[in-house]
Amino acid sequence: MVPAKPLFPPIWDGFKGNHRCSWAVLSLVLTFMAVSWLQINTKAVFPLSFSSSTAQEESGFATESQDPNSCIGFFRPTSKRTKVVSITEFGGIGDGKTSNTDAFKKALNFCRGFGEKGGSRLNIPAGQWLTGSFNLTSNFTLYLERDAVILGSQDVKEWPVIAPLPSYGRGRERLGGRHISLIHGDALTDVVITGENGTIDGQGKMWWEMWWNRSLEQTRGHLLEIMNSKNILISNLTFLNSPFWTIHPVYCSDVVIKGLTILAPLNAPNTDGIDPDSSTNVCIEDCYIESGDDLVAVKSGWDQYGITTARPSSNIIVRRVSGTTPTCSGIGIGSEMSGGISNITVDGFHVYNASSGIRLKTDIGRGGYIANISLSNITMDNVKVPIRFSRGANDHPDEGWDPKALPIVKGIVIRNVVGVNIKKGPVLEGIENAPFQDICMFNVKLEGIEEAHRKWDCNLVTGGSFGVFPSPCPSLQGNGTCTGETHELPSV
Repeated sequence: MVPAKPLFPPIWDGFKGNHRCSWAVLSLVLTFMAVSWLQINTKAVFPLSFSSSTAQEESGFATESQDPNSCIGFFRPTSKRTKVVSITEFGGIGDGKTSNTDAFKKALNFCRGFGEKGGSRLNIPAGQWLTGSFNLTSNFTLYLERDAVILGSQDVKEWPVIAPLPSYGRGRERLGGRHISLIHGDALTDVVITGENGTIDGQGKMWWEMWWNRSLEQTRGHLLEIMNSKNILISNLTFLNSPFWTIHPVYCSDVVIKGLTILAPLNAPNTDGIDPDSSTNVCIEDCYIESGDDLVAVKSGWDQYGITTARPSSNIIVRRVSGTTPTCSGIGIGSEMSGGISNITVDGFHVYNASSGIRLKTDIGRGGYIANISLSNITMDNVKVPIRFSRGANDHPDEGWDPKALPIVKGIVIRNVVGVNIKKGPVLEGIENAPFQDICMFNVKLEGIEEAHRKWDCNLVTGGSFGVFPSPCPSLQGNGTCTGETHELPSV
């Protein structure tokens, strides 16, 4: 089910990877910015052209890796595929009814034999390919041709239960293990998941219903999860109806997620779009997302398990992302952040019809840190709370969490924000004995808030601001500790 298009569409909209400029909205925003003396760099508005040619996919996009407006260079492939096969060669039938679980397993076992011989590519032709979970291999490309659709099995047994992540200590929703993702990979190098705008559909309704009626026994699986891996490219695809979080790179490095459309019903529970977790050197670019949870959420483990595992998320760039989520946030930091989150750059983000635009979430017991975060060139329309820093809801994995483990939050820079049809002033709530420090805001203009709701709600936060409307809370007025220095992007 694809949600109806909004009355006030994003600056760039998209379906199946086709991003189109909405000139009426662009004109409105540009006029508004001129009147309010804000200047938003055009690179945050117009997505890059993106080619899906095989040569570029498997050579590491050498041309685009030099583009200063792209972080595609985070992906550094190690081989050009020497063996190309089709799922039909392994008995696959694309009728949408026949199970292809065995066909995918046979195909991947075959491709695994070429990992040290130049790598392999598995083509998925046009059709509907029903399957249970399958595991990827190294030096490998999964290529969905035009009109190819991979469908998630409706048999729970075809989503086996695996061990919980060490940094979570248990399933995120239920004690014990968790269901494996539909497409899964562990300890891999040089993996490309791409195509000609093909579709990966988790058919998540049965999982959402188990969540709603409280019959879920183990944590739901993701649509795509890559673990303990490096040199990963995910591009030019549509992801639909994930059972849980949609794309989840965890304990990974050198990951590029580019040119995706991610859709789930707006009431589908916890269907986050993209969640980099305990990962470094991650690039997320030119994506459109509609979901029942955060569009992009950066994470790094849960309470004592995240502290012990000590795998931070760092050096992450998010550029030119757009979407809607009526119950959650456009960009979220946390709330699982116990391994630490730092050096995050968001540049060019449009969120509409959302509960929050920017949200930072942590809590007592989390420990860890959130530091050196830069969010710039953000546009919002019809957002309830544009900027929200808050504690969680006493959400802990078990009784072993440490109430003395307080998070450090320091160095959050928010600049060049335009908001229209905003419902309420920002809410910034720090933690007793762990105030949020160096919260700096530059050129933030939030329009449409009724007079009675313009006052900011601040507690235990310090910093400064320049050119902010409505006027921020006293603890953020004046220069404070803010210098206005430009946040440098992580090097590629």
